[in-house]
Amino acid sequence: MKKVGIMSMQRIYNYGSFLQAYGLKSLIEEIDETAQVIFIDYRPGKVLIEEEIKQESSSGIARVMSKLREYNQAGAKLGDKIRFFNHKRTYAKRFYPLLGVTDSLNHSTELDIQIIGSDEVFNSVQSNVNVGYSRDLYGHNSEAEKLVSYAGSFGNTTLEKLEKYRIKDEIAEVLKNFDSISVRDMNSYQIVTKLIGKEPILNIDPALAYDYMNNEKIPKQRLFQERYMIVYGYSGRFNEIENDYLRKYAKKIDAKILCFGGVQGCCDKFVDCTPFELLAYFRDAEAVVTDTFHGTIFSIINEKSFATVIRKSEEKSYGNEEKLGFLLEMMKLSDRRVKNSDFSAVFDRPIDYTVTNEILTHQRSKSRCYLKLILEHTPNKSN
Repeated sequence: MKKVGIMSMQRIYNYGSFLQAYGLKSLIEEIDETAQVIFIDYRPGKVLIEEEIKQESSSGIARVMSKLREYNQAGAKLGDKIRFFNHKRTYAKRFYPLLGVTDSLNHSTELDIQIIGSDEVFNSVQSNVNVGYSRDLYGHNSEAEKLVSYAGSFGNTTLEKLEKYRIKDEIAEVLKNFDSISVRDMNSYQIVTKLIGKEPILNIDPALAYDYMNNEKIPKQRLFQERYMIVYGYSGRFNEIENDYLRKYAKKIDAKILCFGGVQGCCDKFVDCTPFELLAYFRDAEAVVTDTFHGTIFSIINEKSFATVIRKSEEKSYGNEEKLGFLLEMMKLSDRRVKNSDFSAVFDRPIDYTVTNEILTHQRSKSRCYLKLILEHTPNKSN
Protein backbone atom coordinates (compact mmCIF):
# COMPACT_ATOMS: atom_id res chain seq x y z
CA MET A 1 0.00 0.00 0.00
CA LYS A 2 1.41 3.38 -1.04
CA LYS A 3 1.12 6.20 1.46
CA VAL A 4 0.30 9.40 -0.43
CA GLY A 5 0.37 12.76 1.32
CA ILE A 6 -1.37 15.75 -0.25
CA MET A 7 -0.11 19.15 0.87
CA SER A 8 -2.72 21.67 -0.18
CA MET A 9 -5.05 24.43 1.00
CA GLN A 10 -7.40 21.97 2.72
CA ARG A 11 -7.73 24.15 5.84
CA ILE A 12 -8.74 27.34 4.00
CA TYR A 13 -12.37 28.21 4.74
CA ASN A 14 -13.92 28.25 1.28
CA TYR A 15 -15.72 25.86 -1.03
CA GLY A 16 -13.11 25.98 -3.77
CA SER A 17 -10.31 24.91 -1.45
CA PHE A 18 -12.44 22.06 -0.12
CA LEU A 19 -13.63 20.77 -3.49
CA GLN A 20 -10.20 20.86 -5.15
CA ALA A 21 -8.75 18.94 -2.19
CA TYR A 22 -11.58 16.40 -2.10
CA GLY A 23 -11.40 16.02 -5.88
CA LEU A 24 -7.65 15.25 -5.92
CA LYS A 25 -7.97 12.74 -3.08
CA SER A 26 -10.87 11.05 -4.88
CA LEU A 27 -9.01 10.88 -8.20
CA ILE A 28 -6.01 9.20 -6.57
CA GLU A 29 -8.23 6.69 -4.77
CA GLU A 30 -10.05 5.86 -8.01
CA ILE A 31 -6.80 5.33 -9.90
CA ASP A 32 -5.15 3.25 -7.17
CA GLU A 33 -7.61 1.62 -4.77
CA THR A 34 -4.75 0.45 -2.55
CA ALA A 35 -3.35 3.95 -1.99
CA GLN A 36 -3.63 5.39 1.50
CA VAL A 37 -4.28 9.09 0.91
CA ILE A 38 -3.89 11.62 3.70
CA PHE A 39 -3.61 15.40 3.92
CA ILE A 40 -0.49 16.91 5.40
CA ASP A 41 0.02 20.45 6.61
CA TYR A 42 2.55 23.13 5.78
CA ARG A 43 4.12 25.60 8.15
CA PRO A 44 3.25 29.23 7.30
CA GLY A 45 6.15 31.43 6.25
CA LYS A 46 7.06 35.07 6.42
CA VAL A 47 4.76 37.55 4.68
CA LEU A 48 6.92 39.29 2.09
CA ILE A 49 4.58 42.13 1.14
CA GLU A 50 5.89 45.01 3.24
CA GLU A 51 2.59 46.69 4.07
CA GLU A 52 1.16 43.38 5.28
CA ILE A 53 4.02 42.39 7.60
CA LYS A 54 2.44 44.39 10.42
CA GLN A 55 -0.48 41.96 10.38
CA GLU A 56 1.78 39.12 11.48
CA SER A 57 2.12 40.64 14.94
CA SER A 58 -1.58 41.42 15.22
CA SER A 59 -3.53 39.49 17.82
CA GLY A 60 -6.07 36.90 16.76
CA ILE A 61 -8.83 39.18 18.06
CA ALA A 62 -7.55 42.04 15.89
CA ARG A 63 -7.70 39.86 12.78
CA VAL A 64 -11.22 38.71 13.63
CA MET A 65 -12.33 42.33 14.12
CA SER A 66 -10.73 43.25 10.79
CA LYS A 67 -12.70 40.50 9.06
CA LEU A 68 -15.93 41.57 10.75
CA ARG A 69 -15.41 45.15 9.47
CA GLU A 70 -14.79 43.74 5.98
CA TYR A 71 -18.03 41.74 6.08
CA ASN A 72 -19.97 44.72 7.42
CA GLN A 73 -18.91 46.86 4.46
CA ALA A 74 -20.60 44.50 2.02
CA GLY A 75 -23.94 46.32 2.28
CA ALA A 76 -25.80 43.04 2.82
CA LYS A 77 -28.75 42.38 5.10
CA LEU A 78 -28.07 41.79 8.79
CA GLY A 79 -29.54 38.29 8.64
CA ASP A 80 -27.22 37.38 5.79
CA LYS A 81 -24.20 38.71 7.65
CA ILE A 82 -25.11 36.59 10.68
CA ARG A 83 -25.56 33.48 8.52
CA PHE A 84 -22.23 34.13 6.84
CA PHE A 85 -20.45 34.61 10.18
CA ASN A 86 -21.92 31.32 11.44
CA HIS A 87 -20.88 29.62 8.19
CA LYS A 88 -17.27 30.63 8.85
CA ARG A 89 -17.48 29.89 12.57
CA THR A 90 -18.67 26.30 12.06
CA TYR A 91 -16.79 25.54 8.82
CA ALA A 92 -13.98 23.41 10.26
CA LYS A 93 -16.23 21.33 12.49
CA ARG A 94 -18.66 20.59 9.66
CA PHE A 95 -16.36 20.04 6.69
CA TYR A 96 -12.91 18.94 7.87
CA PRO A 97 -14.17 15.42 8.71
CA LEU A 98 -15.34 15.00 5.09
CA LEU A 99 -11.68 15.26 4.06
CA GLY A 100 -10.37 13.12 6.91
CA VAL A 101 -8.75 16.22 8.41
CA THR A 102 -8.68 16.78 12.18
CA ASP A 103 -8.01 19.86 14.28
CA SER A 104 -4.47 18.61 14.92
CA LEU A 105 -1.89 19.54 12.30
CA ASN A 106 -0.30 16.64 10.46
CA HIS A 107 3.37 17.09 9.51
CA SER A 108 3.95 13.43 8.68
CA THR A 109 7.12 12.71 6.70
CA GLU A 110 6.59 8.95 6.37
CA LEU A 111 5.33 9.08 2.79
CA ASP A 112 5.92 7.22 -0.43
CA ILE A 113 4.62 10.16 -2.47
CA GLN A 114 4.16 13.78 -1.51
CA ILE A 115 1.86 15.72 -3.85
CA ILE A 116 1.86 19.48 -3.52
CA GLY A 117 -1.26 21.04 -4.95
CA SER A 118 -3.63 21.99 -6.25
CA ASP A 119 -4.70 25.58 -5.48
CA GLU A 120 -2.26 28.48 -5.03
CA VAL A 121 0.42 26.44 -3.30
CA PHE A 122 3.24 28.35 -5.02
CA ASN A 123 1.79 31.80 -4.32
CA SER A 124 4.76 32.96 -2.25
CA VAL A 125 4.11 36.72 -2.51
CA GLN A 126 0.74 37.09 -0.83
CA SER A 127 -0.71 38.88 2.20
CA ASN A 128 -2.38 35.88 3.87
CA VAL A 129 -0.52 35.46 7.17
CA ASN A 130 -1.73 31.85 7.36
CA VAL A 131 0.38 31.03 4.28
CA GLY A 132 3.01 33.68 3.51
CA TYR A 133 6.16 32.40 1.84
CA SER A 134 5.92 28.82 3.10
CA ARG A 135 8.99 26.83 2.11
CA ASP A 136 7.12 23.62 2.96
CA LEU A 137 4.93 24.24 -0.07
CA TYR A 138 8.06 23.91 -2.19
CA GLY A 139 8.95 20.54 -0.65
CA HIS A 140 11.17 21.77 2.18
CA ASN A 141 11.75 18.97 4.74
CA SER A 142 10.04 16.39 2.53
CA GLU A 143 11.37 12.86 3.05
CA ALA A 144 9.01 11.22 0.58
CA GLU A 145 10.37 8.78 -1.99
CA LYS A 146 8.82 10.96 -4.68
CA LEU A 147 8.04 14.69 -4.58
CA VAL A 148 5.63 16.00 -7.21
CA SER A 149 3.05 18.71 -7.72
CA TYR A 150 -0.39 18.53 -9.28
CA ALA A 151 -1.94 21.62 -10.89
CA GLY A 152 -0.08 23.95 -8.57
CA SER A 153 -0.49 27.67 -9.05
CA PHE A 154 1.55 30.79 -8.32
CA GLY A 155 -1.72 32.73 -8.17
CA ASN A 156 -0.94 36.37 -8.85
CA THR A 157 2.71 35.93 -7.89
CA THR A 158 4.66 36.75 -11.03
CA LEU A 159 8.30 36.34 -12.03
CA GLU A 160 8.72 40.09 -11.50
CA LYS A 161 7.48 39.74 -7.89
CA LEU A 162 9.88 36.86 -7.24
CA GLU A 163 12.70 39.10 -8.42
CA LYS A 164 11.46 42.09 -6.41
CA TYR A 165 11.40 40.13 -3.17
CA ARG A 166 14.70 38.37 -3.99
CA ILE A 167 13.48 34.79 -3.79
CA LYS A 168 13.70 33.88 -7.48
CA ASP A 169 17.00 31.99 -7.22
CA GLU A 170 15.94 30.15 -4.06
CA ILE A 171 12.71 28.98 -5.64
CA ALA A 172 14.54 27.94 -8.80
CA GLU A 173 16.77 25.67 -6.71
CA VAL A 174 13.97 24.00 -4.74
CA LEU A 175 11.86 23.41 -7.85
CA LYS A 176 14.73 21.31 -9.22
CA ASN A 177 14.15 18.85 -6.36
CA PHE A 178 10.73 17.87 -7.72
CA ASP A 179 10.47 14.58 -9.58
CA SER A 180 7.63 16.03 -11.63
CA ILE A 181 5.97 19.45 -11.73
CA SER A 182 2.38 20.03 -12.79
CA VAL A 183 0.75 23.48 -12.88
CA ARG A 184 -2.72 24.71 -13.80
CA ASP A 185 -2.22 28.08 -15.53
CA MET A 186 0.07 29.79 -18.02
CA ASN A 187 1.55 32.24 -15.51
CA SER A 188 2.75 29.31 -13.40
CA TYR A 189 3.89 27.43 -16.51
CA GLN A 190 6.03 30.35 -17.66
CA ILE A 191 7.55 30.90 -14.21
CA VAL A 192 8.62 27.26 -13.85
CA THR A 193 9.95 27.10 -17.41
CA LYS A 194 12.05 30.24 -16.96
CA LEU A 195 13.34 29.25 -13.52
CA ILE A 196 14.45 25.67 -14.22
CA GLY A 197 14.66 25.56 -18.02
CA LYS A 198 12.19 22.69 -18.16
CA GLU A 199 8.53 22.81 -19.13
CA PRO A 200 6.07 21.59 -16.48
CA ILE A 201 2.92 19.62 -17.26
CA LEU A 202 -0.28 21.64 -17.63
CA ASN A 203 -3.16 19.97 -15.81
CA ILE A 204 -6.63 21.18 -14.91
CA ASP A 205 -7.69 21.87 -11.34
CA PRO A 206 -9.06 18.80 -9.48
CA ALA A 207 -12.50 20.42 -9.27
CA LEU A 208 -12.55 20.16 -13.07
CA ALA A 209 -10.65 16.88 -13.36
CA TYR A 210 -12.88 14.94 -10.97
CA ASP A 211 -16.37 14.09 -12.24
CA TYR A 212 -18.27 15.77 -9.43
CA MET A 213 -21.71 15.82 -10.96
CA ASN A 214 -21.89 12.03 -10.96
CA ASN A 215 -20.91 11.84 -7.30
CA GLU A 216 -23.63 10.31 -5.14
CA LYS A 217 -23.09 12.97 -2.47
CA ILE A 218 -24.61 15.65 -4.75
CA PRO A 219 -28.31 16.02 -3.85
CA LYS A 220 -30.60 14.98 -6.68
CA GLN A 221 -33.50 17.19 -5.62
CA ARG A 222 -33.85 20.93 -6.23
CA LEU A 223 -32.86 22.81 -3.06
CA PHE A 224 -34.54 26.17 -3.75
CA GLN A 225 -37.96 26.10 -5.39
CA GLU A 226 -38.12 29.63 -6.87
CA ARG A 227 -36.17 30.75 -9.93
CA TYR A 228 -32.77 32.05 -8.88
CA MET A 229 -29.40 33.18 -10.09
CA ILE A 230 -26.15 32.77 -8.15
CA VAL A 231 -23.65 35.46 -7.22
CA TYR A 232 -20.50 33.73 -5.99
CA GLY A 233 -17.57 35.69 -4.60
CA TYR A 234 -15.74 36.85 -1.50
CA SER A 235 -17.72 39.17 0.75
CA GLY A 236 -18.08 42.71 -0.51
CA ARG A 237 -16.07 42.05 -3.68
CA PHE A 238 -18.92 43.26 -5.94
CA ASN A 239 -19.12 47.05 -5.92
CA GLU A 240 -22.20 49.29 -6.00
CA ILE A 241 -22.23 49.57 -9.79
CA GLU A 242 -21.99 45.79 -10.20
CA ASN A 243 -24.64 45.17 -7.55
CA ASP A 244 -26.99 47.57 -9.30
CA TYR A 245 -26.50 45.79 -12.65
CA LEU A 246 -27.08 42.42 -10.99
CA ARG A 247 -30.33 43.53 -9.36
CA LYS A 248 -31.60 44.79 -12.71
CA TYR A 249 -30.62 41.60 -14.50
CA ALA A 250 -32.25 39.41 -11.84
CA LYS A 251 -35.44 41.42 -12.19
CA LYS A 252 -35.25 41.06 -15.97
CA ILE A 253 -35.18 37.25 -15.76
CA ASP A 254 -37.60 37.16 -12.79
CA ALA A 255 -35.13 35.46 -10.46
CA LYS A 256 -33.98 35.79 -6.88
CA ILE A 257 -30.29 36.39 -6.17
CA LEU A 258 -28.71 33.73 -3.96
CA CYS A 259 -25.20 34.43 -2.67
CA PHE A 260 -22.65 31.80 -1.72
CA GLY A 261 -19.10 32.06 -0.45
CA GLY A 262 -19.60 35.63 0.77
CA VAL A 263 -22.23 38.31 1.33
CA GLN A 264 -22.92 40.95 -1.32
CA GLY A 265 -25.08 44.05 -1.52
CA CYS A 266 -27.28 42.50 -4.20
CA CYS A 267 -28.24 39.40 -2.20
CA ASP A 268 -31.82 38.34 -1.69
CA LYS A 269 -30.42 35.58 0.50
CA PHE A 270 -27.03 34.28 1.60
CA VAL A 271 -27.11 30.49 1.65
CA ASP A 272 -25.06 28.39 4.06
CA CYS A 273 -24.74 24.87 2.69
CA THR A 274 -22.33 21.96 2.33
CA PRO A 275 -19.83 21.89 -0.57
CA PHE A 276 -21.84 19.12 -2.23
CA GLU A 277 -25.10 21.04 -1.85
CA LEU A 278 -23.38 24.04 -3.41
CA LEU A 279 -22.87 22.10 -6.65
CA ALA A 280 -26.57 21.18 -6.66
CA TYR A 281 -27.44 24.86 -6.31
CA PHE A 282 -25.18 25.64 -9.29
CA ARG A 283 -26.82 22.85 -11.29
CA ASP A 284 -30.31 24.32 -10.91
CA ALA A 285 -29.48 28.03 -11.25
CA GLU A 286 -30.78 30.15 -14.13
CA ALA A 287 -27.47 32.00 -14.34
CA VAL A 288 -24.23 32.52 -12.42
CA VAL A 289 -22.07 35.57 -11.81
CA THR A 290 -18.69 35.07 -10.18
CA ASP A 291 -15.29 36.65 -9.85
CA THR A 292 -13.55 33.50 -8.61
CA PHE A 293 -11.60 30.69 -10.23
CA HIS A 294 -13.63 27.90 -8.68
CA GLY A 295 -16.95 29.67 -9.13
CA THR A 296 -16.17 29.64 -12.86
CA ILE A 297 -15.33 25.93 -12.67
CA PHE A 298 -18.58 25.12 -10.85
CA SER A 299 -20.43 26.90 -13.66
CA ILE A 300 -18.58 25.01 -16.39
CA ILE A 301 -19.12 21.51 -14.97
CA ASN A 302 -22.83 22.30 -14.72
CA GLU A 303 -22.97 23.84 -18.23
CA LYS A 304 -24.52 27.02 -16.90
CA SER A 305 -24.99 30.42 -18.46
CA PHE A 306 -22.39 32.40 -16.51
CA ALA A 307 -20.44 35.63 -16.42
CA THR A 308 -17.00 36.03 -14.89
CA VAL A 309 -15.54 39.26 -13.55
CA ILE A 310 -11.76 39.38 -13.85
CA ARG A 311 -10.12 41.80 -11.45
CA LYS A 312 -6.68 43.28 -11.87
CA SER A 313 -4.40 43.59 -8.87
CA GLU A 314 -4.60 47.38 -8.85
CA GLU A 315 -8.40 47.29 -8.67
CA LYS A 316 -8.47 45.27 -5.46
CA SER A 317 -5.94 44.09 -2.93
CA TYR A 318 -5.89 40.77 -4.74
CA GLY A 319 -6.10 40.21 -8.48
CA ASN A 320 -7.22 37.07 -10.29
CA GLU A 321 -6.31 37.84 -13.88
CA GLU A 322 -3.40 35.37 -14.14
CA LYS A 323 -5.45 32.29 -13.29
CA LEU A 324 -8.95 33.24 -14.45
CA GLY A 325 -7.97 34.62 -17.83
CA PHE A 326 -6.13 31.43 -18.71
CA LEU A 327 -8.98 29.20 -17.48
CA LEU A 328 -11.49 30.93 -19.76
CA GLU A 329 -9.09 30.88 -22.69
CA MET A 330 -8.26 27.20 -22.21
CA MET A 331 -11.92 26.20 -22.09
CA LYS A 332 -12.78 28.42 -25.12
CA LEU A 333 -15.02 30.59 -22.99
CA SER A 334 -13.22 33.95 -23.08
CA ASP A 335 -16.43 35.67 -24.15
CA ARG A 336 -17.83 35.05 -20.66
CA ARG A 337 -15.59 37.80 -19.32
CA VAL A 338 -17.58 40.83 -18.14
CA LYS A 339 -16.49 44.25 -19.37
CA ASN A 340 -17.63 47.54 -17.84
CA SER A 341 -20.07 45.76 -15.49
CA ASP A 342 -22.31 44.91 -18.47
CA PHE A 343 -23.56 41.48 -17.45
CA SER A 344 -26.46 41.53 -19.93
CA ALA A 345 -24.05 41.71 -22.87
CA VAL A 346 -22.48 38.44 -21.71
CA PHE A 347 -25.73 36.67 -20.92
CA ASP A 348 -27.21 37.66 -24.27
CA ARG A 349 -24.62 35.34 -25.85
CA PRO A 350 -25.69 31.72 -25.30
CA ILE A 351 -23.00 29.11 -24.66
CA ASP A 352 -22.48 26.10 -26.88
CA TYR A 353 -20.67 23.69 -24.56
CA THR A 354 -19.77 21.22 -27.33
CA VAL A 355 -16.17 22.35 -27.75
CA THR A 356 -15.70 23.02 -24.04
CA ASN A 357 -16.86 19.52 -23.14
CA GLU A 358 -14.50 18.00 -25.71
CA ILE A 359 -11.63 19.92 -24.09
CA LEU A 360 -12.77 18.84 -20.63
CA THR A 361 -12.90 15.17 -21.64
CA HIS A 362 -9.38 15.36 -23.04
CA GLN A 363 -8.00 17.22 -20.02
CA ARG A 364 -9.61 14.79 -17.57
CA SER A 365 -7.95 11.88 -19.39
CA LYS A 366 -4.61 13.74 -19.35
CA SER A 367 -4.90 14.36 -15.61
CA ARG A 368 -5.62 10.72 -14.87
CA CYS A 369 -2.65 9.63 -16.99
CA TYR A 370 -0.34 12.00 -15.10
CA LEU A 371 -1.49 10.76 -11.70
CA LYS A 372 -1.42 7.11 -12.82
CA LEU A 373 2.21 7.43 -13.93
CA ILE A 374 3.14 8.95 -10.58
CA LEU A 375 1.39 6.20 -8.63
CA GLU A 376 2.62 3.28 -10.74
CA HIS A 377 6.29 4.21 -10.77
CA THR A 378 6.82 4.73 -7.05
CA PRO A 379 8.16 1.90 -4.86
CA ASN A 380 6.62 1.34 -1.43
CA LYS A 381 8.87 2.17 1.49
CA SER A 382 7.49 -0.87 3.27
CA ASN A 383 8.66 -3.25 0.50
